[in-house]
Amino acid sequence: MKKIILILALCAPLLPCLSQSDGYGTAEYRIETFGSAATDDRTPFWIAGNRYGTVPLDAGNGYLRAGVFHLRQPAAAGKGLRWGAGLDVVAGTSRYRNVYVQQIYAEAGYKCLHLTVGSKENYTSLWDKNLSSGDLVHSSNARPVPEINVSVPRFTTVPYTGGILQFRGDFALGRSFDTGYLNAFHSGSTWIKGVLWHHKSLHARLLDPHGRFPLTAAAGLRHHAQWGGTSTDPGEGVQPHSFKDLIRIVLGRSGGEDASLSAQKNVLGNHYGSYDIKIGYLNPLFDLHVYRQHYFDDASGMELFNLPDGLYGIQVDMAHFTPVSKVVIEYVYTKNQSGPVHYITYDHLEYPGFGGGRDDYYNNEEYTTGISYFDRGIGSPLITSPEYNRNGKTGFQNNRIRAWHIGVEGYFSGQVAWRLLMTRPEGWGIPNKPFLKKTADLSCAAKISCCHPRLEGWLFSGEVAADRGPLYGDHLGFALSISKTGILKRW
Repeated sequence: MKKIILILALCAPLLPCLSQSDGYGTAEYRIETFGSAATDDRTPFWIAGNRYGTVPLDAGNGYLRAGVFHLRQPAAAGKGLRWGAGLDVVAGTSRYRNVYVQQIYAEAGYKCLHLTVGSKENYTSLWDKNLSSGDLVHSSNARPVPEINVSVPRFTTVPYTGGILQFRGDFALGRSFDTGYLNAFHSGSTWIKGVLWHHKSLHARLLDPHGRFPLTAAAGLRHHAQWGGTSTDPGEGVQPHSFKDLIRIVLGRSGGEDASLSAQKNVLGNHYGSYDIKIGYLNPLFDLHVYRQHYFDDASGMELFNLPDGLYGIQVDMAHFTPVSKVVIEYVYTKNQSGPVHYITYDHLEYPGFGGGRDDYYNNEEYTTGISYFDRGIGSPLITSPEYNRNGKTGFQNNRIRAWHIGVEGYFSGQVAWRLLMTRPEGWGIPNKPFLKKTADLSCAAKISCCHPRLEGWLFSGEVAADRGPLYGDHLGFALSISKTGILKRW
């Protein structure tokens, strides 16, 4: 598996050689400087969260980020091969490594198909990137995992449906490269290094392309899995990672004879995913969307035995009312987890019910780092990332939560935008180690961004954020950033 990833990664720079001579391209650059400070030892929740892991949890941090991105399009839209590449480097203070590569990728596409090799900040959720509390399966909270991804990234019309039925989806294989970080911060724990990842998704959408029918709906399925790697416990050693094991992971099947007893009785690796649905009402004054993400961690969740759990949301877009252009209200609930009891071996005749409770979201007995990358949760930041663990242990220590979240954005003028986030999370710990007392926190952030027509490509941003409560602490912080984007060259 590692050899396949390495070969494709080495081939990625050759993608430009496949392009046609006709067409046009651009090479763009982006430079950003960022700094934040806080009254306590930790960065406020909404300054660090949902920023692809670039802002560390330790307070008093800053970085300089520079990237170069190239994209070449065919002369005729929808015909010919398109390709691109990107390199994005971060140099910062108060973190594990002061200089690291955030994005490095090559990509190519033909018609609706697209191939990406490397680390790229892809956001594929149906929920609003700037205002949502975060997708439960894959948000913008952690650094991107290097992967090979074949996708139909945009909703594409299904033939012979008159444009009403559209679809999108992806299929990816990736690998974690956070071994050095985990060695530094979790040397006394047992975990698996070089974790392999797999994810796939398929979403369908109904939408009248002529705008005569005001209702629209999208629904889909997402499946993610961790597998392979090598345990830091010599007794466990290398985990199954053959091509047959890859097929087992893709199909969600049990492991072979070389897998652990748990993997042989259940499924190989650590699997999770969601059912997504979003329904919208569109009209000239505003668009109204309601959505629901049902998260599952095993078969019991897939069979809806954890039915209350998930993300519930309402989104209102008001394109013609710029003072408040968008409002998002969400409710997150993960306390059920298919019930309080879990049976490793289960006899349906002797014991009534499904017997698949105590799901322990984002955690896994073998993959003890859980659904995280560089200790930052890949899913919703509201399920507290391992980076917050004061005891230095791996895994998620607060996954039974209830939270209300509000996000609002708008414009004071054509050059000045604002955003407000406010979240009220409550935590009960995890099924096996509940908190002795429920935690109740409040996190909020206000951000203003401005540009000027005479300063093309420049963006100036400032934000103030605060946390209050036992989980995140009581502190106030602020952040400032300046970014510049522009064109290096056009072809």
